[in-house]
Amino acid sequence: MRPVPEYDPKSWLMKALRETVHAMESLLWSIDDDAHEEPSGDGEWSPVQLVTHMAAMECHYLERLERIVRLDAPRITAFDADSVECGDDVSIYDAMDDFSDRRRQTVYLLYGLDDGDWRRTGIHPYLGPLTVMHVAREMNEHDLSHLWQLRRMCDRLSLASV
Repeated sequence: MRPVPEYDPKSWLMKALRETVHAMESLLWSIDDDAHEEPSGDGEWSPVQLVTHMAAMECHYLERLERIVRLDAPRITAFDADSVECGDDVSIYDAMDDFSDRRRQTVYLLYGLDDGDWRRTGIHPYLGPLTVMHVAREMNEHDLSHLWQLRRMCDRLSLASV
């Protein structure tokens, strides 16, 4: 019997963060191009709004990570994820490219960090000290939430086109 490898939270998070873009693209391929700009229900985002939101959030996360890594215990800004941009004046393909490029920058930054860097801290005005690990976990939780939302949205849009 082969031994089970030890759980490594950094490796797991890096894998999860890398795979988000591919998971989103896979879901978006399941719906017609005409459905990219249509909200799937009352008060819900359209697929293109969700993708532009993810790209905008990635800017905030990357900025936060860069400050923590480059400065000693910097103050990091708070932002309201629910109010971060979710426009629909761009094609979904451009929005996905934007998100993909920004996520790639984030992953490259994280890959270059050693164990001590993952413990570096920034000071959030409401939450207090946040480490690189905290930010990466928050990013993963945000990804999972919106991947679930996108899956439900694509399921409804696929059924509506049948």
